[in-house]
Amino acid sequence: MAKNESFDVTTGVDLMEVENAVNQALKEIGQRYDFKGANATLELKKADQQVLMDAPDDMKLNAMWDILMGKLLRRKVPVKNCQRGGVQKAGGDRVRQEIKLVSGLDIETCRTIVKTLKDAKLKKVQAAIESDKVRVSAPSRDELQNAIALLKDQDYGVELQFGNYR
Repeated sequence: MAKNESFDVTTGVDLMEVENAVNQALKEIGQRYDFKGANATLELKKADQQVLMDAPDDMKLNAMWDILMGKLLRRKVPVKNCQRGGVQKAGGDRVRQEIKLVSGLDIETCRTIVKTLKDAKLKKVQAAIESDKVRVSAPSRDELQNAIALLKDQDYGVELQFGNYR
């Protein structure tokens, strides 16, 4: 009986690397001249998988965002998985912003991935949604390689990761 090869399509961020990037960004913010006495804060909430930024004004908030993105890029954290929320007014002139860290594919993205694979009509490639990931299977590894190449060419709003290849 022929054995099926498979891989999983998922997404996520390494929270340890995000924590390191937040700590480095805080250190840089503390040393920068334009942030002297500004009381700007950057906080990682691991349980909620989000980063909270708090600054005196929009200009400093955007500068904090740029610093954080640079640190995340250096640590190879997919910045596509950092979804920036709206700017909220806090007490006084202060502003806040939440950055949601995406871990796992939502059901709509999973459906879109499955539809993309079905529409491509790759030979004997099957895709199945399993909670927050998509399992793709086929009899040959060549077909799986074609499926990976097809998915890499598409934009789903998050950084796709291909793992559990067997």
